[in-house]
Amino acid sequence: MNAKSVPPSISSVSFSCPHCGALAHQTWYDVYVKRLRDNRAPFRSTADLVQVFKEDKNIPPDMRDKFVERIEREVRREVFIGDEDKNLHSEPTLVNVFVSECFSCREVSVWFADSVAHPPLRHGVEPNADLPPDIVRDYEEARSIVRLSPRGAAALLRLAIQKLCVHLGESGEKLDVDIASLVKKGLDVRVQKALDIVRVIGNESVHAGQMDLRDDPGTATKLFDLVNLIADIMISQPKHVADIYGALPASKLAGIAERDKPKA
Repeated sequence: MNAKSVPPSISSVSFSCPHCGALAHQTWYDVYVKRLRDNRAPFRSTADLVQVFKEDKNIPPDMRDKFVERIEREVRREVFIGDEDKNLHSEPTLVNVFVSECFSCREVSVWFADSVAHPPLRHGVEPNADLPPDIVRDYEEARSIVRLSPRGAAALLRLAIQKLCVHLGESGEKLDVDIASLVKKGLDVRVQKALDIVRVIGNESVHAGQMDLRDDPGTATKLFDLVNLIADIMISQPKHVADIYGALPASKLAGIAERDKPKA
């Protein structure tokens, strides 16, 4: 997570990138438009076209690789600046539409007036780096929609907590049962309280992934923090201790193992 976060601003040349989150310099571009002739619709590349270029032996390999890379990015629906498009244009400017390019990740953001239109801005704290990838996806989706739909974000975060319980060896079917099981296994009291907060601030009849009509931005904000708190205590801290312990000299580890062997 960045030590300092600067919200994106149309009036600045340095802010936290909407893509990578790094506080970095931004290069700004005006956007020009060129009318498509012959009354045709825009051309969009397809996966089939990628294969055509890959198999075309008449194109020099370095040029073919460049074409394939560009088309693959188009197919993935990325927004980027093509090398051949960096020349000066004589076409009219598209007013109130701008592009910023991040010096750190080289991704571009599309602006409408003074707001980022692409990518969707994420709000709330970043996810714990040790969360499993499927939980990170739910978490990041919640960050992208929390301003528009706090209820939807809260539902995704409850689903993330359900998946966390599964990751910790529980069924993930009912939070109260999972909490009781984890407590029997010696669950850290801080995590037990965090899970009970999740259970109590939501309607207990609402299952993970479902929306509670009472959820508001404040509820979603608490759930972001709780997901990270549970991950930190149950995943990150044990991992950190294990890494340090595993780095001890082999002779010391052997001595500890000998010390802890059951007595005959």
